[in-house]
Amino acid sequence: MTLLFPHHKFLALMSLFVLASSPSLATPSHGIAMHGVLKYDKGFKHFEYVNPSARKGGKITLSHMRTFDSLNPLIIKGNPAPGLRTNVYESLMARSYDEAFSLYGLIAETVETPEDRSWVSFTIRKEAKFSDGHPLTVDDVIFSQKLLREKGRPNHRSYYSKVIKVEKTGPRTVKFIFDKGDWEMPLIMGLMPVLPKHYYSKVDFEKTSLVPPVGSGPYIITQVKGGKSLVLKKNKNYWGRNLPVNVGRFNFDLVRYEIFRDINNEFLAFKKGIIDFRYEGDPGRWAKDYGFSAARKGDVLAKTVEMKIPSGMKGLVFNTRKEQFSDIRVREALSLMLDFNWLNKTLYHNLYKRTVSYFDRSELSSYGTPVSDYEKKFLEKFPKALPANIQDGSFKFHGSNGSGRDRVARRRALRLLKKAGYVLKAGKLSNSKTGKLFAFEMIAANKDQVKLFQSYARNLKRLGITVSIRMIDSAQYQQRRKDYDFDMMQMTWYASLSPGNEQNFRWNSKVAVQPGSYNFAGVQSEAVDQAIKALVSEKRREPFISAVHMLDRLLVGGHYVVPLFHEKGQWVAFWKRIRHPKKHSYWGVQIDSWWAER
Repeated sequence: MTLLFPHHKFLALMSLFVLASSPSLATPSHGIAMHGVLKYDKGFKHFEYVNPSARKGGKITLSHMRTFDSLNPLIIKGNPAPGLRTNVYESLMARSYDEAFSLYGLIAETVETPEDRSWVSFTIRKEAKFSDGHPLTVDDVIFSQKLLREKGRPNHRSYYSKVIKVEKTGPRTVKFIFDKGDWEMPLIMGLMPVLPKHYYSKVDFEKTSLVPPVGSGPYIITQVKGGKSLVLKKNKNYWGRNLPVNVGRFNFDLVRYEIFRDINNEFLAFKKGIIDFRYEGDPGRWAKDYGFSAARKGDVLAKTVEMKIPSGMKGLVFNTRKEQFSDIRVREALSLMLDFNWLNKTLYHNLYKRTVSYFDRSELSSYGTPVSDYEKKFLEKFPKALPANIQDGSFKFHGSNGSGRDRVARRRALRLLKKAGYVLKAGKLSNSKTGKLFAFEMIAANKDQVKLFQSYARNLKRLGITVSIRMIDSAQYQQRRKDYDFDMMQMTWYASLSPGNEQNFRWNSKVAVQPGSYNFAGVQSEAVDQAIKALVSEKRREPFISAVHMLDRLLVGGHYVVPLFHEKGQWVAFWKRIRHPKKHSYWGVQIDSWWAER
């Protein structure tokens, strides 16, 4: 007995030590960061980019340049109305927009995850409820996961496919267990929308409808004019108004969206005071058209707001599913024919900067840098994935002379096209084997795009390529985009300082054949797939940056888009009665932190 008892105590103590050091243990926290530590400690009062004393009440009218026929932004069918995802539907956690990627409790009071992030657990707030007064519970979270996994958009299905089990571990706790290491998955689960089980058990989730849904957010839909306007009204019984993540936000009693199909009519409505706030995307208008009467009097203000996030990629997308764009040499040749310097001077008042990376304007850009040791090791598995000039950092996008008739670019392009099997005869480019002429269509969503496309088409004509340009209405444009029914179009992929699983939705081989994804280019590359897998699994910032660099190089080197340009900041204009905080977020304007003076 005397010998067994100490040994028994020793085993017990060792057992406790093993448990204490095990990665399966976790501690509940008020937030979670993708990398590093949280900026805001437990007990923080509000985000720094809001005004906690902002006036409550009043209204704001915003514009939207796309018609809608659905109040459900979570399905592939239909064109969803604007402003619903944050104002009506909520997630377990809320994002801080002055950090790379950190979340803080919203519906969830706490979050916990082990060192290896193989699972995540959330504790639901007791006070959380839906707009109809029904309590929000763990059952709603589990129901939402199942519903979106089976019937949600492709990105929801992709995210939830990594969840192998969901458990109700307590009256207010829910646990998601993942099938493999993915450093971002606990945060992704925190951002997934929570839907009311009692409502969608009776309503067809997959059916487009203009019937106002039930959500848990700060606003409810009070007025809908199909495809024309939408009015959101502050829910006076909103359960989460005093949470730290909501202080200083959602200040307007009414948020109205007016739908426009013509940008000139939308701008006219703004000048008349029908619209209170607008983002400006036209450098010509920004340079010349803000001297109208109300602006001269100081009633309308126009500002450039600094942004601290990557520029993202705005570009002309090659649909590589199409035979003529399947050859990388063809795509590179056509990319050479974009005369940025001429465009910037002639059309854009020299207000743009050429985009050279999918993460331009940040440390995540690989442009002009040699591959790191991390990337060299990655490329051992894919030795032919990148040309030498991308690997050593010497690759540069062609800098034209700005004449609009760049002979150097034309000669380089013709050499590439010849290698790809095309010949130029009598001013027409054709396939040397089939004799088929090289021609394609560009679909445009607005007149500004048409003007850009026309300039690009003139340059391509010098290669013997015939380009037809077609502007189509919003509904048709969205449908053709979803079905990848296009040859080339303009697209923008926004970026953050912490890219993650959304890159799968944009570039992964699997989604290239699924309608509704953002892989418009049809990228199907094992190297790209593995680069995305690497960046979502890296735990430390330095290797994470190297993984992002690898993805950036593969996308740039693949010539999937003709990169266009970006602004140095956000161009915004607004009527003076609408006020904003002194400090803006990394992302620029967060309109839900603004307020009405009267």
